[in-house]
Amino acid sequence: MSSQPGENFEVRQTSSSDDWSPDPSKSIKLPPNRQALIDDVIALYSCQPTVERVKRYSPDCVYDDQFVYANDRYKMAGQWFALPKLFKDSHNVKYEIIKNDRDLIQFKNEQSWTFAGIHKTAVINALVSLSLDPDTVESDFIQIKYHKDQANRKDYSHKGIGFYFKKWQAG
Repeated sequence: MSSQPGENFEVRQTSSSDDWSPDPSKSIKLPPNRQALIDDVIALYSCQPTVERVKRYSPDCVYDDQFVYANDRYKMAGQWFALPKLFKDSHNVKYEIIKNDRDLIQFKNEQSWTFAGIHKTAVINALVSLSLDPDTVESDFIQIKYHKDQANRKDYSHKGIGFYFKKWQAG
């Protein structure tokens, strides 16, 4: 299964609640190898990219959000390394792990973003799904096959001109 491209690991997201604000007191406790993965992902969101953190993604990974569709590790890394140029500050306000399955970790994430230059801050609540590489789920260094970040309670369509534009940008 791990030999399949990252695009085959997409999770279609739906929310069972209108409350997208994370409640850390309800968060599922993770074992150390999975918590280390989440810590690295949160650091990436917080404008702290490193080569080691980027290696958390398989070479054929997909990163998919409302603005970006990156379909390999190098394109995805470009997104993380560009964040510090776009944002003066980004920090995690709080998160809640809501699902911890063998091949999937899902969490609600509240992130504060301060734009460079204009110094406006936006706080975004999102549902993040990390589809894990089946070959690494039991290892100390788990890798991600598909990273989906959904910030508006509706799963992003993979149809129409908007998706083709995102995919063209990834090319």
